[in-house]
Order: sequence, then structure tokens, then C-alpha cells
Amino acid sequence: MSTVLSRKSTIVLNAVSLAALRVANRVGGQFAPDATARRAARLLCTPFAAGRLRARDAGDDGALREDMRIDGRRVAVYRWGDPQAQPRVLLAHGWSSYALRFLPWVRALREAGYAVTAFDQPGHGRSDAGRCTLACFARTLRGVAGRHGPFDAIVAHSMGGTAAMLALAEGTVAQRVVLIAPAADPDAATTRFARKVGLVGGIVPRIQRVIERQTGTMVHALTAHVRAPALAVPALVIHDLADTEVPWEEGESYARLWPGARLLSTAGLGHSRIVNDPSTIEAGLRFLRGEDVGERVVSSPNLPFGVA
Repeated sequence: MSTVLSRKSTIVLNAVSLAALRVANRVGGQFAPDATARRAARLLCTPFAAGRLRARDAGDDGALREDMRIDGRRVAVYRWGDPQAQPRVLLAHGWSSYALRFLPWVRALREAGYAVTAFDQPGHGRSDAGRCTLACFARTLRGVAGRHGPFDAIVAHSMGGTAAMLALAEGTVAQRVVLIAPAADPDAATTRFARKVGLVGGIVPRIQRVIERQTGTMVHALTAHVRAPALAVPALVIHDLADTEVPWEEGESYARLWPGARLLSTAGLGHSRIVNDPSTIEAGLRFLRGEDVGERVVSSPNLPFGVA
């Protein structure tokens, strides 16, 4: 009973905090837009603490643990199997998540004969705390792949999928890629965040400019529209039709823009449960074995869901 009451109290406090934040942002956006944009950018780039707490308490199924330093920050890496004798798979988590949430994938991949590597992004899991951006996600994935690759496959979720696309575009090697609910458009993600915290109008471009100045990277250069058409790696995109965090249309964009990619649409799994659902893992393993999974996507709005 006390645990239930504690959870309910946390939900109420979070709702009150969000309501207060929305009011503050509406006022700040009107009277101090630049300062409000800077605060919003910091919030946008700060992972939720809950993922770090879950990672701290998670088992690791006997993983070989090591730490790397990438851009001066400690990154926790987990490895299973023998990468010298087995095909290698890299797992990449999404925003405010952590590597060990992929344990159902790890078990299935190990049973199928793969060696597996996963890692916690900066600010996530058991890596150093602090802020992180999409550009940071991509650099970290490239750093881990550079040390422990090349990989036969990458399996990535949400913002990890975006990072995988960017890493591949910058020279990371993989033979096949599975993208689960990947985010295609950082602008759209920022707009969704802004609406959630009560920011409207011209504040979103200001937030983007703050992040661009900090990272030295134009947000437009990080989109699937720009990067995916140049990729030749076979890719499977798995996305739920009712995903409320990253809309299904963004996964469809990946499959349409990425030459030769295929799209598998699910129903009722949402953005989070889809990751470790048995049907998702089974489809991913079939794709890694070279089977055709999902549908080819064409650039025609007149076909159901744009697939053929």
C-alpha cells in the first residue's frame, strides 16, 4: 500500500511540476524569449533520472563490463559472447533509456549465436551524468563501434536509431540495421517537447539555435530526409501505428527515404513495449538471417500506408 501511495504521490507531484513549468514557460516565452529558450534547451538535453535508477538496479546477465572515455566522458560498455568467433551485434538505446533494457534481445541474440555489445549513452544508465544531444548520441555510437566493431548488425531504438543512421552516414560499418521506432526529424521532436512544456510560437527556432551553437551542428543536417537517401545498408524499420512519442509517419519516412529499407508496422505496442516484444525480436532475428521482413515503401500517398 505504501508503494502505491508513493507512486501516486510522485504522479501528482510530477503533474503539478509540469503545470507550473508550463505557466513559467508561457510567461517567459512572451517576456524573455532568449533566456527561456536557453533554459528549455538545457531541459531538452537533460535525460530523465528514472532511467539511471533503473540501470543501477538492473541485472546484466553476466556481461563483461568496461568503461570507455569518449569526448572526455566515461561511457559504460557491456559485452556478451566471443566477438572473435561470433558475428557481432551492437545495441543502441534511446533517450532517457539504458543499455540493459535490451536484455531480452541479448538473450535471443546469444541463443542465435551472436556476440553482443551494448552501451549507456552519456547522461544515461551507468555512464557519466550530464546533458547529451543527438550529435552526442551519434559521436558516442561511432566511438563504441570504432573500438568494438566492425559489427555485422546494429539494433537501435528511438533516438538510438537516429544516432545509428548518422553514424552509418559518417562511416560506421554494419551489414544490416534494425531500427525500432526511430525518430526522423529533430525539429518535430523539439516541437513536441515545446508543446509539452508550454512553449509556443517562435521559441522553437530559438531553442534549435541554442543547441546548434553548442554542438556546432545544424539541426537540419541530422534529419533522415538529408542522411538516409545516401545509405546502402539493408535496413528494417519496425514502428507501431499508435506510437504517441515518435509518430509512425517518422518510421515510414525512414523506410521510404532509405534505399532498399523495409517497414514492419505493428499495432498496440506503442513506443516502449515494442522494443522487447517477442514479435519484434523474432522479426529482427529473421531479418538478420537475411529473410525479407516487412514491406518495401514507395513514394506514393495513394497506397495504404505508402507500402507495396
